[in-house]
Amino acid sequence: MSTRPSPLTGLRILVVDDEPLVALMIEDLLADLGCEVVGPVASVADALPLAQIAGLSGALLDVNLGDEVVYPVAEVLQRAGIPFAFVTGYAGLGVAPEFAGAPVLRKPLDIYRFEEQVVAALLGTHSPGSVSLIEPPALS
Repeated sequence: MSTRPSPLTGLRILVVDDEPLVALMIEDLLADLGCEVVGPVASVADALPLAQIAGLSGALLDVNLGDEVVYPVAEVLQRAGIPFAFVTGYAGLGVAPEFAGAPVLRKPLDIYRFEEQVVAALLGTHSPGSVSLIEPPALS
């Protein structure tokens, strides 16, 4: 249930992450913003059919899923025109060149800026043509 109005309210967001605690955190944060979470799932095999369901609004994809990468899922989403963002702890270095224009949310996620980052990533306010690395704030 959404606790306050958000531009993300009502969106169906696929979550693909093989770290259970991270996946649950993302699921909870999205649900608090009024999103319908699809998944979360932890493998390409589980994510591919979900990436093709009707009405999907966007996706948050962990780049590395154990011993595989999420790029086949990203390709399906890209062909369908569904916005997605990579979620990774490897910064821009962890994204294949063919996805250099995709937004990247860096782990650890900043829960205080999560809504702003997801809006920028999935609703198109990031700068296309280069990796939009969304950094957590520096520790002081």
